[in-house]
Amino acid sequence: MFFDCGRARTAQEANYASLAGDVGISEPAAKQWLSILVSSGIVYLLEPYFKNTLKRLIKRPKMYFLDTGLCAYLTKWTSAETLEAGAMSGVFFETWVVTEIIKSYYYQGKRPTLCYYQDKDQKEIDLLIIEDNKVYPLDIKKSANPGREAIKHFAVLAKTPLEIAGGGIICLCNDLIPINELYWFIPVKVLQLLG
Repeated sequence: MFFDCGRARTAQEANYASLAGDVGISEPAAKQWLSILVSSGIVYLLEPYFKNTLKRLIKRPKMYFLDTGLCAYLTKWTSAETLEAGAMSGVFFETWVVTEIIKSYYYQGKRPTLCYYQDKDQKEIDLLIIEDNKVYPLDIKKSANPGREAIKHFAVLAKTPLEIAGGGIICLCNDLIPINELYWFIPVKVLQLLG
């Protein structure tokens, strides 16, 4: 269900019409099926950030499988090595990072205060943590050295009423490395400390 040519729709917008067309059901049925996956804790819908101060925003949630192993099995990736070398490795990396952060909230008995940003000009921020009227933007890159330009879309947050409190790029670097006074390259291994 909800797979297209051997790839999952994880880390992508939940387009109900497209999902329905792929499996030959109605759009209301696709919404209902997806709501069952969400209620069962198999899928998480990450809502977009939306404030009237920012125009031209995407308004659909992004869908993440909370179990990347199940997602890999259902999409017929036969081994970790095959997936690592495959076209979907970046998507699975993003899914794993986002779900580890979601799970860290669950482990503490809290509701995640997360969303993402994307506008019609293709400016995207993978994850926004919003707490106490402060925003912590995070992008996720499957690279050991994503480059300073990786934070370029963070500038759109200056138009929000939220205080930008810091953030960075979660990547495959080995150490926590400053980009500037607010942002860091964050090694993915720090996610192991969240659980």
